[in-house]
Amino acid sequence: MLKAVFFDFVGTLITKAGENVTHQNIVKEVLKRAGREDLDHIKLWEEYEAESSALFKELAGKPYVRIRDVDTEAMRRVAERYNFEVPDDFWEISVAMHERYGRLFPDALETIRTLKDLGLHVGIITDSDNDYIEAHLKALGIYDLFDSVTTSEDAGYYKPHERPFLMALERAGLKPEEAIYVGDNPSKDCVGAKNVGMASVLLDPEGKKRELWGNCDFVVSRLSDVVEIAKGLMEE
Repeated sequence: MLKAVFFDFVGTLITKAGENVTHQNIVKEVLKRAGREDLDHIKLWEEYEAESSALFKELAGKPYVRIRDVDTEAMRRVAERYNFEVPDDFWEISVAMHERYGRLFPDALETIRTLKDLGLHVGIITDSDNDYIEAHLKALGIYDLFDSVTTSEDAGYYKPHERPFLMALERAGLKPEEAIYVGDNPSKDCVGAKNVGMASVLLDPEGKKRELWGNCDFVVSRLSDVVEIAKGLMEE
């Protein structure tokens, strides 16, 4: 019987569009601090995203390294091309911008509350530094809604390594078959969850990941659809 629902964070509870705006403003603030507002912050944001994505792709399933260091390195590579310095407080700028511009999916809050009203353990399993996720959840006003938050920093590994999932289950005192995991990345979220025996739910609002749906047990276009899946599994 289902007893818990765990969520990924970026792209699952908060929108990728909001994350893009956040990162654009990070780059804009960096250029302002560096006295290089002559540069096109959107162009540099695109380069920063490319560097960051490449670095994180290499880390999938690997031992944890601080995300603040990865993000700073991505920004440093861009800055080097354009001959300016990355501010010493780059990470503080990053966290502050995430607090300011992060946006939940429209049905996220209602979905979380409904699942909790059903008596389920509601948690987060995310590739994140602890200070980032705590600050972000508090800024969104949802920190206290979660029964547990498990990060790659806690587990010492990045998804799809089994450790983040197993640690979350240990903290909740649950068996894998008693939980489902909701994420937006078929390769990291669905595969990682299924490898430890958890059912997986893919959030794919625009159906762009159809070729990888086979990795997942369920596919939804809205977070609110998770409620019906949960109710069905609670009755089994």
